[in-house]
Amino acid sequence: MKRLSVVLPAYNEELMVGKTCRVLREVLTEAEIPYELVVVNDGSSDGTWAEIEKAGKKDPNVTGVHFSRNFGKEAAVFAGLAQASGDVIAVMDCDLQHPPATLVQMYRLWQDGYEVIEGVKSDRGKEGAVHKKCAEFFYGIMTKATKVNMKDASDFKMMDRKAVDSILSMPERNMFFRATSSWVGFKTTSVRFEVQEREAGVSKWSPWSLVKYAFTNIVAFTTVPLQFVTVGGLICFLCSLALMIYSLVQYFGGRAVEGYTTLLLVLLLIGSAVMISLGIIGYYIAKIYEEVKHRPRYIVSKIIHGSEEDLERRK
Repeated sequence: MKRLSVVLPAYNEELMVGKTCRVLREVLTEAEIPYELVVVNDGSSDGTWAEIEKAGKKDPNVTGVHFSRNFGKEAAVFAGLAQASGDVIAVMDCDLQHPPATLVQMYRLWQDGYEVIEGVKSDRGKEGAVHKKCAEFFYGIMTKATKVNMKDASDFKMMDRKAVDSILSMPERNMFFRATSSWVGFKTTSVRFEVQEREAGVSKWSPWSLVKYAFTNIVAFTTVPLQFVTVGGLICFLCSLALMIYSLVQYFGGRAVEGYTTLLLVLLLIGSAVMISLGIIGYYIAKIYEEVKHRPRYIVSKIIHGSEEDLERRK
């Protein structure tokens, strides 16, 4: 039977990583699915790496990847994909909010010939109203950019080896996995799942980090913000044109235009639009600068394999 690799990015998941490996071993063994677990420690500041090493001693199918520092979730996902050796690769969170039993369903669909199996949230769990609205806005933009429906999308998915190889062959440094895995195409289906409650630890995403993550990935994948600059310039032009016509009508009608307040508002409006536009353009230039330097997405400090046999097989 073909082997399944499960990529698990982990950041400060000391309380969960051991249990996650144990639960996945039980679920996949019971389903008689050959597997490996690739756990990527994204520069955690707690005892996550020690727990990964313990899991590797208990289960020969566990591979641990240790970053030299924190590089972010996207880097951890791509490091796991690069390290995975299975015929089919799944990506899921390390906190068990993605139900492990769904992996079995995904694997059966892959056996039926599907090459990308998307995990689609049937609900978003306990999220605030503001968070939900921001998520809807973000995925609305990404859907228009990718021409792929990304509503309720998640990092929980399974991909055939050739789909993973296609993603890994892309040269760009700043890459949004959730959108890229949909953009590559292939024969795709979806599986709905319910987001589980976190059993231990806390979410690593603050409101600010979510906003930063969303904007970074939008810029990495689409030029829509640059189109906002064009639209903003057009709106300023139309407002200026309307104000010019109004001023001329007032002038030829013998009525003086009250200048100070109007002039101040116009200057503030145009100045703000220019500064925002420069900020967006500057962010794109910064990303271009990062790309042309060709620095690696991540630096691996250490890799452990569950058994010497597995190590020899990979060489």
